[in-house]
Amino acid sequence: MEKLINQLIDDQYLKTPQVIEAFRKIHRSDFLPEEMADQAGMNIPLPIRFGQTITQPLTVALMLELLQAKRGDIVLDIGTGSGWQAALIAHIVGPQGKVISIERIPQLVQFAKRNVAKYNLKNLVIVHGDGSAGLEKHGPYDRIIAAAAAPEEVPQELIAQLKSPGRLVMPIGEWEQDMVLVAKDERGKIDRKKYPGFQFVPLIAGGLPPPVLE
Repeated sequence: MEKLINQLIDDQYLKTPQVIEAFRKIHRSDFLPEEMADQAGMNIPLPIRFGQTITQPLTVALMLELLQAKRGDIVLDIGTGSGWQAALIAHIVGPQGKVISIERIPQLVQFAKRNVAKYNLKNLVIVHGDGSAGLEKHGPYDRIIAAAAAPEEVPQELIAQLKSPGRLVMPIGEWEQDMVLVAKDERGKIDRKKYPGFQFVPLIAGGLPPPVLE
């Protein structure tokens, strides 16, 4: 994995010292099924069962660099999956920050909790439920990130839960998707930037109650 991290640095996907440190401290191998742990250094998505994957490291690097989470930030993470991305963010925001991560597949909630238990991340909470509309009760958030694609545009509910200033990163589209950065300034003005060429599972809405923090 160190070789891949160095390559991502050389290729300018990893730039920020805090993000680079998180990649080195929170090991992707700890978030894979045991029989696949030796493939952690491959720069591709890998299956984690239940029709889901752990995201390609290059893509995670790009998303975290766009997110620009800082120490002390409160972050909403939608689509926990293996828990790797949530754990990386929890490391970045530190003990004064907090990450609330939502996953709709109950088996993955348990898988992710077992994975993050390998690290002392008391600032990370993983909950089961429908995260498509965010979690207004515990907002607003400094940062919002989603590892599932909305079909046409960023849900307004998520933008409403974003602080001013704040940043939101998520894929948009049904097939080939754009990674969209929504930046909200101090006055609440919205700026959007798109980065093409991604593929994520769809953001599924409905069928579950909203998540409840334990």
